[in-house]
Amino acid sequence: MAPPITESSSVPPVLDRLPERIRLLSFNIQSGIPTQRYHEYVTGGWRQVIHDPGRPFNLERIGAMLADYDLVGLQEVDAGSLRSGFLNQVAFLAGRAHLPYWYIQRNRRLGRFAQHGNGLLSRASPSELEDVSLPSAIPGRGAIIAEFPIDDGLPLLVVSVHLSLGFRARRRQLAWLADRFGGRSRLVLMGDMNTSRSGLLERSPLAGSGLEPALATPGLTYPSWRPRQELDHILVSSDLEVHSAAVLACPFSDHLPLAVEFSVRR
Repeated sequence: MAPPITESSSVPPVLDRLPERIRLLSFNIQSGIPTQRYHEYVTGGWRQVIHDPGRPFNLERIGAMLADYDLVGLQEVDAGSLRSGFLNQVAFLAGRAHLPYWYIQRNRRLGRFAQHGNGLLSRASPSELEDVSLPSAIPGRGAIIAEFPIDDGLPLLVVSVHLSLGFRARRRQLAWLADRFGGRSRLVLMGDMNTSRSGLLERSPLAGSGLEPALATPGLTYPSWRPRQELDHILVSSDLEVHSAAVLACPFSDHLPLAVEFSVRR
């Protein structure tokens, strides 16, 4: 039997505003499934439709990791269905991580069988929140857009997305993002974008948007057991100063999480 997860004795405070140095994480959690080999997509495929008794322990591990961050964007969450044991995974993780503000975006509703979505968790309340369905031939991709107040008045804009696998649909989604946010200051765009940084910033509508990768070198996040592809990204506008950025060696999904600590340039 796996050992229990123990919570920290000190509970992080609820904040009126985000701290001056913000710790942010983006993670595709694959609905809490800790896939560690390619063959598990086949042999463990039943976990996409039926509840896995080991999933709650894995979610406990993810929740303990999230407790170190002020802002978290999650992809491939389940909002409560047969496969998750009818558990709203974002609410569960928010509770375990002591992140009081959370939102779940339901992108693909399959009744009792699956409730696919994205999640946003925060230690401070957003001043604005918007739920957007991104353009796609097959519905199911979305963006969560949140504004957070900063001391000097101009807000921080955080956009968490999960983009399509197909090139044409993904290009339409990137064009929508470029049109909406190109040139915007104090912007963080994060999530599972299913393409490399060159595919994002050199050969897509986001080229010339003013966004820069938070990681100085390519961050390989997929597959988690032998990372070879740079599918997950945190992009920032030039007026945000990145103090540290890394891919975390936390094999709780088939993707690895990305973590960044940054502040607003004054």
